[in-house]
Amino acid sequence: MVDPQPGVLAAQTRYSVFLVLTIRTDPDARARVRALCGNVDKLSRAVGARDIEGNLSYAIGFGSAAWDQLFGQPRPAALHPFVELRAGARSAPSTPGDLWIHIRSERADLCYELAAQMMARVSGHVTATDETHGFRYFDDRDLTGFVDGTENPSGEEKATAALVGAEDPAFEGGSYVMVQKYVHDLPAWHRLTTEAQEGIIGRTKLDDIELEDDVKPTYAHNALTTLVENGTEVKILRHNMPFGNVTGGEAGTYFIGYARSLHPLEAMLEAMVIGRPPGNYDHLLDFTKPVTGTNFFVPSQTFLSALAPDAAPEVLEPAAATAQARAQSERPGTLRIGNLKGVSQHE
Repeated sequence: MVDPQPGVLAAQTRYSVFLVLTIRTDPDARARVRALCGNVDKLSRAVGARDIEGNLSYAIGFGSAAWDQLFGQPRPAALHPFVELRAGARSAPSTPGDLWIHIRSERADLCYELAAQMMARVSGHVTATDETHGFRYFDDRDLTGFVDGTENPSGEEKATAALVGAEDPAFEGGSYVMVQKYVHDLPAWHRLTTEAQEGIIGRTKLDDIELEDDVKPTYAHNALTTLVENGTEVKILRHNMPFGNVTGGEAGTYFIGYARSLHPLEAMLEAMVIGRPPGNYDHLLDFTKPVTGTNFFVPSQTFLSALAPDAAPEVLEPAAATAQARAQSERPGTLRIGNLKGVSQHE
């Protein structure tokens, strides 16, 4: 039986930590990353045992070039780098990322502790290109004030939408994920009337009711991110979370879309940026912009566990984990894998 990673299908929690990392090109770095991935389930259970009601979970994904460097063949059939999109003033940039870590829990300290334990094992061998701490905002609302994730699949539909099946049997139970960090222009957004905001989102703000089709603008966010093929709606699983600083820093939404293929994620993003038809773009992009964009493949837990070395992982004390991560991160010479090709997994 192939088990998915626990963080893919888990229920939304109050807190998350998102890490996007690039990996050094040397064999020791690759070995360290593989060892971490093989032991992450044991680490998570050790940290989570401090409060089993904290619902600590994780997911680890790999970029296209990193997969080649770490594992070689076979590779997930649909995995490829994020494709940058541009149309007028709108853009969806492609940014570096070899390794993606998604940690979540009902407690911020559990998220932090697992992240520190993981980084202590690979720091000095990886470079962080982004670290974002997300939080639940009221009743699962985005910072725009609207409920986020209303149309997420539930029950068995979650697995159907998010997990690879028989179409790629070598990677059954895995999931493709698109990650984008959106920064909102909240002052401009709040200058709009509630009615204007509702037209842009496609739902009512207070009670989260979808607007009727004869009222909803064709440029509404939920109209353009609904994908229907052969008469059937194609679902993805969103785990978005708000993030932000209140003293002049960035604030917005960390978008996470899990799917059994990158196709629906890319089709939805193209409809947002380019428009459907072209020019009829998502007007929410007048008030928010993506500043990162990366694709990853999250293999099954069965795949990760097979990477475990013989020795069990040492669970460091919290202060020791943080200090070790800091010391190792100061080592010089970290390089990104980027798009390097042709390095054998057995080097």
